[in-house]
Amino acid sequence: MKHTGSPPPSHPSVRLQDGLLATIEEDRFRPGSQVLIVDGTPQSHVDVDDPTYLSFEYVRRIGHGIDLVAPPGSPVTAVHLGGGAFTLPRYVEGTRPGSRQQVVEIDSSLVSFVREHLPLPRSASIRVRHGDAREVLSKFPPGLRGSVDVVVVDVFAGARTPAHVTSAEFYQAVADILSPTGIVAVNVADGAGLAFARSQAATLSHVFESVALVVDPQMLKARRFGNVVAFASAAPLPFDGLPRLVAGDPVPAKVVAGRELRNFIAGAPVSTDQTSTPSPAPARSIFQVDRKKAT
Repeated sequence: MKHTGSPPPSHPSVRLQDGLLATIEEDRFRPGSQVLIVDGTPQSHVDVDDPTYLSFEYVRRIGHGIDLVAPPGSPVTAVHLGGGAFTLPRYVEGTRPGSRQQVVEIDSSLVSFVREHLPLPRSASIRVRHGDAREVLSKFPPGLRGSVDVVVVDVFAGARTPAHVTSAEFYQAVADILSPTGIVAVNVADGAGLAFARSQAATLSHVFESVALVVDPQMLKARRFGNVVAFASAAPLPFDGLPRLVAGDPVPAKVVAGRELRNFIAGAPVSTDQTSTPSPAPARSIFQVDRKKAT
């Protein structure tokens, strides 16, 4: 279904390729920050004065993982599948100047809109590739294969992750571009029971030697819809400091790994191209912006 809502006055907006409306609105709680909203749902938060500030819980958790993948301040090679407002590419550039980054975004109108209203740092080495994440991934140049330090998978069509970027075959394609110690970080949206997150953990464990999840303890108790961040690597994850970082977050989380992860998976099926499904759809009331409160 295509939604035809109109943006509030004075907020820049654009109609995307799929017919959904994207707007950029100021964060009323943090001056200088902007929120990208698509179809009424906040998609990205950017502090234009301080790109190292990460507002969304799951984005901070991915940021913590990126902080540990290499010595502080050293540049990395990063690939972002899903662009949004380029929050994490800005963060990587802010914390690791000189990093080489590639962003894959299917909607060129969204990229142009964000670049116009939230320009990327001129010094940043960020290349944008347009197209479907999995298709573009298969066409990466040989020089990138086996050399990428971080791949972030944050691909959504509306409020759901498409099935074709949740399978073992897809994650094998991600593994093929990673360096021997590179990591992949995956944003997994799920609700009560966490059946989708369990299957994604099983699928990543099928492809990678090391897997860990960062999750809100309330989600483990099946009490609410939210985001699980999954990390995986062919090498041991360099995450000795991660439990402390996520426990000290404004919204505390825990790391699930080892035996606890195996218990969490508990026979969940590995997703393949033949069996994969999109992530579950959240109720629109969960993330949708309340225009009355926002004005």
